[in-house]
Amino acid sequence: MGDDSHGWRAAPGAAERARSVLAVAWSCAVTAEGSREELVGAHTVTGDGRVLLDVPEDSALRAAAICAPRGEPSAVLEFADVAPVPVRKRIRSRLWLAGWLTPEDGGLALRATRVVLRQPSGAVVVDPDEFAAAAPDPLALAEARLLTHLADCHADAVERLTRLVEPASLHGAVRVQPLAVDRHGLTLRIERVRAHGDVRLPFHRPADTVAQLTERMHVLLGQASAAVCPRALQRQRADGDR
Repeated sequence: MGDDSHGWRAAPGAAERARSVLAVAWSCAVTAEGSREELVGAHTVTGDGRVLLDVPEDSALRAAAICAPRGEPSAVLEFADVAPVPVRKRIRSRLWLAGWLTPEDGGLALRATRVVLRQPSGAVVVDPDEFAAAAPDPLALAEARLLTHLADCHADAVERLTRLVEPASLHGAVRVQPLAVDRHGLTLRIERVRAHGDVRLPFHRPADTVAQLTERMHVLLGQASAAVCPRALQRQRADGDR
């Protein structure tokens, strides 16, 4: 970082990240008894992480819930975490929940007995009890709106934030976009001609509300304004304007 004054280095834990993916996902793929169904707008999530599925009466998933061998998970649910801003490789992570489908309130419910979160850094097995007890990031439901607004209306601010990135990370950069934001920090996607990388800018303290996030972003921008503009990115952009 160009400025090393950040005192808060935390990132979301795996259980919190998994719950955040689940909270914002609009669709899921369900595999049961060898069949696979894609559901769009057909699931809701309870406070303890159970997934409720609204499926047709003739869905094969209902038969799977009844016929699954005792003691064996009857279904696997897959959720994709898609970046709201157009970037290369927009799927930021995938979440798999394995468990038993049981009839509930006219639909089906799944309580996870195995939780796996795959991120670019690798796959993490999340303890089911930790998953059930965790809460989504408080900014999760607002993230898409916040990031698209930042990318569409404040490209100058995104460029200024690159002053907090090590110059080596900007070598060959052709575009920088906001990739993710949570209560702990902002992540930028740095795209090159044939590759990309991500850089995280941590906040000096967590932001639990949009108002607090605004203050944290102002602090980052203030630090960026006081930093030296990375020559590598300036040079790359100048060459691109010719």
